[in-house]
Amino acid sequence: MSKEMLNALDALEVEKGISKEIVIEALEAALVSAYKRHYGQAQNVEVEFDSKKGNIHVYAVKEITEEVMDSQLEVSLDEALKLNGAYELGDTVRFEVTPKDFGRIAAQTAKQVILQRVREAERTIIYNEFSAYENEIMQGIVERQDHRYIYVNLGKIEAVLSRQDQIPNEVYQPHDRIKVYVSKVENTSKGPQVFVSRSHPDLLKRLFEQEIPEVYDGIVEIVSVAREAGDRAKVSVRSQDENVDPVGTCVGQKGQRVQAIVNELKGENMDIVEWNEDPAVYIANALNPAQVVEVTFDESGKACTVVVPDYQLSLAIGKRGQNARLAAKLTNLKVDIKSETDMAAIREQQAAMPVEEEVTVEEPVEVETTEEVVEEIVTEDVTEEVSSNEE
Repeated sequence: MSKEMLNALDALEVEKGISKEIVIEALEAALVSAYKRHYGQAQNVEVEFDSKKGNIHVYAVKEITEEVMDSQLEVSLDEALKLNGAYELGDTVRFEVTPKDFGRIAAQTAKQVILQRVREAERTIIYNEFSAYENEIMQGIVERQDHRYIYVNLGKIEAVLSRQDQIPNEVYQPHDRIKVYVSKVENTSKGPQVFVSRSHPDLLKRLFEQEIPEVYDGIVEIVSVAREAGDRAKVSVRSQDENVDPVGTCVGQKGQRVQAIVNELKGENMDIVEWNEDPAVYIANALNPAQVVEVTFDESGKACTVVVPDYQLSLAIGKRGQNARLAAKLTNLKVDIKSETDMAAIREQQAAMPVEEEVTVEEPVEVETTEEVVEEIVTEDVTEEVSSNEE
């Protein structure tokens, strides 16, 4: 058993990258539990594994006391001195108590420990590997599905595609190859778990990087993505090279580049608009294909009113408000769209409103109320009254 044990530990270290010392430490702890389970819980024991010969030794550890109260945990000083004259009260003594049949128990325990360590190591390896793919795109194969999830085979692990991460109305069949966005990797008690998405906006960004070399190289930058998965998306782009047209680069000749992305997303419509540092120009671009006549912002700069020609009002708002909604997400602005007629009526109404007169508050007149003035007034009244009586 000892030779087999050493060979197994060496193989683990080479093939699985599991440290021999870590396994031996776990094995010794497991053997202590196994010994107590078979030979008595009351004893204080230690197990040592000889990493050179593969032998296993079990020791009962006892404290040296003047009076022995528990023979399983204590030993008298006299008994201890017979073993070694240097022992003192309070020291501990180890007595080998390895059972003759302990090899069978040790072999079973070692097998369990090794299998457990192998599973833990494999889980760690898989977790580390797929953690590196977090926020990236991977290709997988649809394995199976239930009422809540689609399970996608990514090679070494089965990833979970939840209902909210699926593209609405997209049908998944076993063995279908699909590209997914790795949104989260967790290391759970049951092992690593990978969550993927087909509806995440960053899936679109990663697809642009895959299909368009200029985006991958950083010449064209994806500034923002607004997406209603399976239906329509808007992507704003800007160029780091004045000689490169960002929109034309992404669309490609005859739309071939963007069409590859549309096909991967099963026909999701795509609007590619140019980012602009001027918010008014940017929101006008974002409302494409509608034409914009005027853009005004409120004091905060986070909300704007957009004026479009009457005949393009429905186009600017879009079906069920989708175009306006995506443009607002793309630019991170609150957008209110008005037709030219409606805007003119609003301004006419504002102009017709009476202007409130400004009330000027004059400075208060100071009234003299000194004692001298009051006395003067009283004196005059009294004098007049006396004069009247004399007459």
